[in-house]
Amino acid sequence: MRSRNLLESFRCAFAGLGYAVRTQRNMRIHLTIAAVVVALGVWLNLSTARWAILALTIGFVLVGEMLNTVAEALVDLVSPDYHPLARVAKDVTAGAVLLSAIVSVAVGLLVLGPPLWARLSGGR
Repeated sequence: MRSRNLLESFRCAFAGLGYAVRTQRNMRIHLTIAAVVVALGVWLNLSTARWAILALTIGFVLVGEMLNTVAEALVDLVSPDYHPLARVAKDVTAGAVLLSAIVSVAVGLLVLGPPLWARLSGGR
Protein backbone atom coordinates (compact mmCIF):
# COMPACT_ATOMS: atom_id res chain seq x y z
CA MET A 1 0.00 0.00 0.00
CA ARG A 2 1.43 3.35 -1.07
CA SER A 3 1.18 6.33 1.27
CA ARG A 4 -0.76 9.25 -0.15
CA ASN A 5 1.19 12.17 1.26
CA LEU A 6 4.01 13.23 3.55
CA LEU A 7 1.83 13.23 6.66
CA GLU A 8 0.74 9.66 5.93
CA SER A 9 4.38 8.65 5.47
CA PHE A 10 5.21 10.02 8.92
CA ARG A 11 2.18 8.27 10.41
CA CYS A 12 3.42 4.96 9.00
CA ALA A 13 6.95 5.59 10.28
CA PHE A 14 5.69 6.36 13.79
CA ALA A 15 3.49 3.26 13.63
CA GLY A 16 6.62 1.25 12.87
CA LEU A 17 8.43 2.77 15.84
CA GLY A 18 5.45 2.04 18.05
CA TYR A 19 5.28 -1.55 16.83
CA ALA A 20 8.95 -2.09 17.65
CA VAL A 21 8.58 -0.65 21.15
CA ARG A 22 5.36 -2.57 21.89
CA THR A 23 6.43 -5.95 20.56
CA GLN A 24 10.21 -6.18 20.94
CA ARG A 25 11.52 -6.80 24.45
CA ASN A 26 15.09 -5.99 23.40
CA MET A 27 13.97 -2.64 21.95
CA ARG A 28 12.51 -1.74 25.35
CA ILE A 29 15.74 -2.86 27.05
CA HIS A 30 17.82 -0.68 24.70
CA LEU A 31 15.51 2.30 25.31
CA THR A 32 15.79 1.83 29.08
CA ILE A 33 19.58 1.74 28.89
CA ALA A 34 19.51 4.80 26.61
CA ALA A 35 17.39 6.67 29.18
CA VAL A 36 19.91 5.83 31.91
CA VAL A 37 22.77 7.03 29.69
CA VAL A 38 20.92 10.28 28.91
CA ALA A 39 20.23 10.88 32.62
CA LEU A 40 23.89 10.24 33.39
CA GLY A 41 24.90 12.63 30.60
CA VAL A 42 22.66 15.34 32.03
CA TRP A 43 24.13 14.79 35.50
CA LEU A 44 27.65 15.01 34.08
CA ASN A 45 26.81 18.15 32.05
CA LEU A 46 28.35 16.70 28.89
CA SER A 47 29.70 18.85 26.08
CA THR A 48 27.84 19.12 22.80
CA ALA A 49 30.40 16.90 21.08
CA ARG A 50 29.94 14.16 23.69
CA TRP A 51 26.15 14.40 23.30
CA ALA A 52 26.52 14.03 19.54
CA ILE A 53 28.61 10.89 19.96
CA LEU A 54 26.10 9.42 22.42
CA ALA A 55 23.13 10.30 20.20
CA LEU A 56 24.71 8.61 17.18
CA THR A 57 25.63 5.56 19.25
CA ILE A 58 22.16 5.21 20.76
CA GLY A 59 20.60 5.66 17.33
CA PHE A 60 22.94 3.04 15.87
CA VAL A 61 21.76 0.43 18.37
CA LEU A 62 18.05 1.29 18.04
CA VAL A 63 18.17 1.23 14.23
CA GLY A 64 19.98 -2.12 14.39
CA GLU A 65 17.28 -3.54 16.64
CA MET A 66 14.57 -2.35 14.28
CA LEU A 67 16.35 -3.82 11.24
CA ASN A 68 16.63 -7.10 13.14
CA THR A 69 12.87 -7.01 13.69
CA VAL A 70 12.35 -6.41 9.97
CA ALA A 71 14.64 -9.29 9.02
CA GLU A 72 12.87 -11.68 11.42
CA ALA A 73 9.44 -10.69 10.10
CA LEU A 74 10.52 -11.09 6.47
CA VAL A 75 12.14 -14.45 7.14
CA ASP A 76 9.01 -15.68 8.91
CA LEU A 77 6.90 -14.45 5.98
CA VAL A 78 8.90 -16.11 3.22
CA SER A 79 9.97 -19.20 5.15
CA PRO A 80 7.30 -20.23 7.67
CA ASP A 81 8.87 -23.69 7.93
CA TYR A 82 12.36 -24.27 9.29
CA HIS A 83 15.14 -23.67 6.80
CA PRO A 84 18.86 -23.45 7.60
CA LEU A 85 19.24 -20.23 5.59
CA ALA A 86 16.35 -18.65 7.49
CA ARG A 87 18.22 -19.39 10.68
CA VAL A 88 21.40 -17.84 9.25
CA ALA A 89 19.52 -14.64 8.36
CA LYS A 90 18.01 -14.39 11.84
CA ASP A 91 21.24 -15.24 13.65
CA VAL A 92 23.36 -12.82 11.64
CA THR A 93 20.97 -9.90 12.15
CA ALA A 94 20.79 -10.70 15.86
CA GLY A 95 24.60 -10.84 15.88
CA ALA A 96 24.73 -7.42 14.24
CA VAL A 97 22.59 -5.98 17.03
CA LEU A 98 24.80 -7.66 19.63
CA LEU A 99 27.90 -6.21 17.98
CA SER A 100 26.36 -2.73 17.90
CA ALA A 101 25.50 -3.05 21.60
CA ILE A 102 29.05 -4.11 22.45
CA VAL A 103 30.47 -1.20 20.47
CA SER A 104 28.02 1.16 22.20
CA VAL A 105 29.28 0.02 25.61
CA ALA A 106 32.85 0.78 24.53
CA VAL A 107 31.80 4.20 23.22
CA GLY A 108 29.83 4.84 26.40
CA LEU A 109 32.84 4.05 28.55
CA LEU A 110 35.06 6.34 26.47
CA VAL A 111 32.54 9.19 26.45
CA LEU A 112 31.12 8.91 29.97
CA GLY A 113 34.07 7.37 31.78
CA PRO A 114 36.40 10.37 32.11
CA PRO A 115 33.77 12.88 33.27
CA LEU A 116 32.21 10.29 35.57
CA TRP A 117 35.60 9.47 37.09
CA ALA A 118 36.32 13.19 37.55
CA ARG A 119 32.94 13.75 39.21
CA LEU A 120 33.23 10.73 41.52
CA SER A 121 36.82 11.49 42.50
CA GLY A 122 35.91 15.09 43.37
CA GLY A 123 37.80 16.63 40.46
CA ARG A 124 34.94 18.81 39.08
